[in-house]
This record gives sequence, structure tokens and C-alpha cells, in this order.
Amino acid sequence: MHKTLNLEELIATKQREREQNEAGGNLEIEELYDLIMPPGTVVSIIYDIVEEFGLEPVTRKILVGVANSEERELLVLRGPLEKVQAAEKFLYEEMKAWIESK
Repeated sequence: MHKTLNLEELIATKQREREQNEAGGNLEIEELYDLIMPPGTVVSIIYDIVEEFGLEPVTRKILVGVANSEERELLVLRGPLEKVQAAEKFLYEEMKAWIESK
């Protein structure tokens, strides 16, 4: 039986890893950037990005001005600038390939 991809489990796993690193004394201050995941992004692509680029999935409240401006909780992937930029490029390439395959 296959396992269903679950973003909450992914976030919890990465949170535990970060806490273990902090408990081990690996405190390193660095500038972190957020890559906002567009609502509707394919979950398997998000998993691939997290695993390949080592980004931390977190949720963040962001003002979304679609029909009427409202604040929504969106998934963001957080990490150093170089990794976030590479992940953004990967995201757009994978989404384009996914759309063209449909």
C-alpha cells in the first residue's frame, strides 16, 4: 500500500529535524528567504523541492488580493537565497512540464 503525501507531516518532520540540530548546538545565523507556494501547486513537486534543495516548509499569513483582499495562510519554503532561487526555477520548470502533460 502506498503512502499518501501529506504536507502537515512534511512540515512536522522538518520542524523536528531543525529542533534536533538546534539542540545539538548547530546554531548558525544566516539570512533566510521564503519561496511562496502558489495555491494548487502539485504536492509531489513540493516534496521534491523540499528534499532536493533542503528548504524548510512553514506556513505564513499573507495578504491575498484576488476578488477581495483577505489574509490567507500559505505554504512557503524557507532557506538561503541561492537555494530558494534554484528551487524557484525548478518549481516553474516542473509546473510547466506538469501542465503540458495534461
